[in-house]
Amino acid sequence: MYERILVPIDGGVTARRGLDEAIALASRLGSTLHLLNVVDARLLIAEVSVFAAPDQLLDDWRASGEKLLAEAVALASSRGVKAESALRCDPGLRVCDLILKEACSAAVGLIVMGTHGRRGLSRLTLGSDAELVLRESPVPVLLVRRADAETSA
Repeated sequence: MYERILVPIDGGVTARRGLDEAIALASRLGSTLHLLNVVDARLLIAEVSVFAAPDQLLDDWRASGEKLLAEAVALASSRGVKAESALRCDPGLRVCDLILKEACSAAVGLIVMGTHGRRGLSRLTLGSDAELVLRESPVPVLLVRRADAETSA
């Protein structure tokens, strides 16, 4: 049904839940996972660059992303699922835009990603890459909520 599944990961608990769900789904369907880590270079605009040189920070974030992707590929492989990975960084684009761009360029049929499951005012004020991907995706999106996500509005 879905030959290729895009799974954005960032090392967080919600992304891990999305990865676990994607691995289970890919195992049942015989799909290939396309794992994606986005280095959000826009964070360098914030005061974080006061503590380290921007180039060094980007290099560190890329290295961390590559390690995370290698671990995720190994996890999928250990469960009998074929996986490939990509790391993207573009300071001119939001994380959600890079996920959508990757969905098109990698020709995936489904995006599986974790979400915090925020509702009400917290969702409106914090925004959500997952929600933006859901709204604009050219393919179906499966959002996986973290285990302790809010259940009230």
